[in-house]
Amino acid sequence: MKMAGINKVILVGNLGKDPEVRHTTDGKPVANITVATSETWKDKNTGERRERTEWHRVVFFDGVANIVEQYLRKGSKVYIEGKLQTRKWQDSSGQDRYTTTGTW
Repeated sequence: MKMAGINKVILVGNLGKDPEVRHTTDGKPVANITVATSETWKDKNTGERRERTEWHRVVFFDGVANIVEQYLRKGSKVYIEGKLQTRKWQDSSGQDRYTTTGTW
């Protein structure tokens, strides 16, 4: 029996900059944001508090993109549930590149 996989991501963090919104050729909105998530821990050797911030690229489509554009700004606290998608593209030298983003 084949087991179904799960592709689910939950992010809680802050926007690093205002949303970037563009429109597809048929006029549908697409909103891109960057979300910072941080984790802290105590260094076992020095006892110092450490922090690491990760930046996540997130894409929203259609009606949700409109909401993102209207209400979110740099510094906004967000809770997002979605999935990861990897997109293949070619750079200017013809090399294949891959970009993974969260989609909602």
